[in-house]
Amino acid sequence: MRPLDGVTVVSLEQAVAVPYATRLLADLGARVIKVERPGGGDFARHYDTACGSVSSYFAWTNVGKESVTLDLKHPDARQVLHDLVSGADVVLCNLSPAAARRLDVDASSLRQVKPDLVIGELSGYGESGPYAARKAFDALVQSETGLIDLTGQDDVTARAGISVADIAAGVQLQSAVLAALLHRARTGQGATLSLSLFEAMAEWMHQPMLYAAGTGQAAPRTGAHHPSIAPYGPFPCADGTVHLAVQNDPQWRRLCGLLDRPDLAEDPRFTTVTSRVAHRPALHAELDFTAWTAAELLEALDDADVPAALTRGVADLPHHPQLTARDRRTTIPVPGGEVTALRPPVDSTAWTWTPAPVPALGEHTDDVLRGLGYSAERIAELRSRSAI
Repeated sequence: MRPLDGVTVVSLEQAVAVPYATRLLADLGARVIKVERPGGGDFARHYDTACGSVSSYFAWTNVGKESVTLDLKHPDARQVLHDLVSGADVVLCNLSPAAARRLDVDASSLRQVKPDLVIGELSGYGESGPYAARKAFDALVQSETGLIDLTGQDDVTARAGISVADIAAGVQLQSAVLAALLHRARTGQGATLSLSLFEAMAEWMHQPMLYAAGTGQAAPRTGAHHPSIAPYGPFPCADGTVHLAVQNDPQWRRLCGLLDRPDLAEDPRFTTVTSRVAHRPALHAELDFTAWTAAELLEALDDADVPAALTRGVADLPHHPQLTARDRRTTIPVPGGEVTALRPPVDSTAWTWTPAPVPALGEHTDDVLRGLGYSAERIAELRSRSAI
């Protein structure tokens, strides 16, 4: 038995943040009923066509869900939704607050259907303040929180290569839902959870924010190198790149010993982390690994207990030797095919995880409605009226 077996989640979701939260809940055993628009569905289905007939984003965030199509602008569809909600434990929504109120799917409306619901509402910037009505997407939030300004090298900025704001919000929303379910089990009371994409990312920006406040300036952009530790970053070898992570002085001295360069260990420019950062260009000029192959260098660094890693391409990740040795790969059915994916990263002695398919648009509409007691004739009528 998985921890959330018996818990039903109804999610009015699209894009990445809330779908990622519900995917995490589904991994723990929750039944997740994903409500999508008839005809097109979650627009993230169509970001690319990397996974059968759906996008890589959709295949990643929608494993193990049931897809139901409802046109929430139609009153009959809203009644179907209320019937769904009456049997649910959790309702999550990332429609805009104004749209949710227009469709009567905001927290106050849903709580009239079932008072003890756990309701989670994700907005872009929150329901108050000068940005309340502004559109918020991952890259925009990265920009507003300073992450793009922090990322890159010298005068060139860059967005983080994955949807970090969406992931931050999804993880924090899932955590809050679990806490709210525990609260309900103890008190019998539901809870309304409010989260904004902007504030979720702002939480992850705490360390650079505190650094800037404490030093009077933001950390410099240093590409893949660390702004306040050195040598900490990628260094070229004869056939690839090795990423060093020398975080303290003993590790630095061991690296100097490996290179047979005791002079570097004693050089006053390099004796402390602070001095190495201050003299980073001179430090990098002294570290030449081009006579080594990446594999040779990594083995030598491991033997010397100097933290390091190979810099690999993302296409190599499914075949990473560590994932292979630990049997982390799995196969997930997707609409139009199947994909190689990774198992959830947390293993438990109390429950197991098995792969489940990614749903086609509206694949479970009829089954779910029959489970609510709808007759075949009523389902056909709703379809003829374009409510489902």
